[in-house]
Amino acid sequence: MKIAVLPGDGIGTEIVAEAVKVLKVLNLPLEMETALVGGAAYDAHGHPLPESTLKLAKASDAILFGAVGDWKYDKLDRPLRPEQAILGLRKNLGLFANFRPAICYEQLVSASSLKPELIAGLDILIIRELTGDIYFGQPRGKRVATDGHFPGAEEAFDTMRYSKPEIERIAHVAFQAARKRNKKVTSVDKANVLETFQFWKDVVTEVHAQYPDVELQHMYVDNAAMQLVKAPKAFDVVVTGNMFSDILSDEASMLTGSIGMLPSASLNSKNQGLYEPSHGSAPDIYELCAARGLEVIDATCPLVSKVHAEVRRYAGKGATVLLVGHEDHDEVIGTTGEAPDRIHVVSHPDEVDKLDLPDPSKVAYLTQTTLSVDDTREVIEALRRRFPRIVGPS
Repeated sequence: MKIAVLPGDGIGTEIVAEAVKVLKVLNLPLEMETALVGGAAYDAHGHPLPESTLKLAKASDAILFGAVGDWKYDKLDRPLRPEQAILGLRKNLGLFANFRPAICYEQLVSASSLKPELIAGLDILIIRELTGDIYFGQPRGKRVATDGHFPGAEEAFDTMRYSKPEIERIAHVAFQAARKRNKKVTSVDKANVLETFQFWKDVVTEVHAQYPDVELQHMYVDNAAMQLVKAPKAFDVVVTGNMFSDILSDEASMLTGSIGMLPSASLNSKNQGLYEPSHGSAPDIYELCAARGLEVIDATCPLVSKVHAEVRRYAGKGATVLLVGHEDHDEVIGTTGEAPDRIHVVSHPDEVDKLDLPDPSKVAYLTQTTLSVDDTREVIEALRRRFPRIVGPS
């Protein structure tokens, strides 16, 4: 698998560096190549998405993306601003389906501004149509008004538009995702005002006929914004257009306490994906060690995300995690933010007897590929003898 590594600007460079460490630790057959993007690319090449970077992205199976942007570029012409890089990647790679999960981890319930009973156990998936709507619709620009309230005045305009195939394909993605979850889709629109979203509603309803096992609910966007803070756990999968989901996904992220803790994945019809954190480049905290990197690690490393789920499922709060592997892995896995009580590295059976654990009933183990098969088996057997109730990734 070939991965294009595009750190970008600000804390994007910091968190991507941590994600790359995790990918290397997994000892998988990955080929990683780094390129400039965003403000860094503009400084070096005069454009936020150089042709060489775009060529690399197109030739890769996946893109690991950090973040782009800095205040010093705000006066550039819009086509040259760092943010145009991510828009260009979405357009050129056809990344139409954006997955934005909002999960409230047990240890972070107190970080939310909402009452614990409203968000404990929250698990929402917002699916954003990413390459259409008013962000990409043409025509757009500035002109002198010929009608409206002030004819002859300067005005600006954008175009909201969706074709039937665009709506159909994102609806299929949403219904298929719901089948793997709680089988409920909420389609968000503004059909009472906008022709575009009356059309959206009609097409989603047509597609739903192919998924009779999934519940479909239609909701106006203003009501959806209210319900997200009133009863967020009533949602399962939410699907809507580019602009509405841009806003709602950020709102949903704050239910968990911080947008800085959440991942994002954008896929095209070939399942080529761009994986990134949900936040921006944060120039105000760059180089202050304030970015944790959980969001980009979650986004790029399904195995680490699976490990998180195993620890939560089996070990519970106050868990001890035993990492079966090389000692250098301790710090990397420890940065994933799952917050077990402690992490131990066990690379030899003799080390098991030396472990001093406060609650042996809450122990989970993770396995790595750096030890031989025999070594790994011996360590796990020793752990099972010492801790009969130990559990590990299935």
